[in-house]
Amino acid sequence: MAKKSKIARNEQRKVVVERYAAKRAELKKTLVDPNATDEAREAARVGLQKLPRNASPARVRSRDVIDGRPRGVLTKFGVSRVRFRDMAHRGELPGVTKSSW
Repeated sequence: MAKKSKIARNEQRKVVVERYAAKRAELKKTLVDPNATDEAREAARVGLQKLPRNASPARVRSRDVIDGRPRGVLTKFGVSRVRFRDMAHRGELPGVTKSSW
C-alpha cells in the first residue's frame, strides 16, 4: 500500500495537467510551427517555462487504482502485476485465464 500523501499528490498533478493542457498544447504548437517568427518561438519557449512544473504530463505517475502501487502497473487493467495475478486467479477479470501446461 502506497502512502496516502503520494497518492494524493499524484491526483493533484492530474488536476494541474488537465488545467494547463490546452495552454501547453498551444505553446508547443507555436514552438514547432515552421511559419512562426523567431520572436513568437522565443515567447512560446518562455511561456512553457513559466507554466508550473506539475503541468507536464510526464510527471504524472501511473499507479494501481486499488492500492496505489507505483511500479509494475498494467495500464490496460489499471492494476499492478501482483494484484493482476491475484484477480486473474480468482476469476475477477473477464476474459483473462491463467495458463497452465
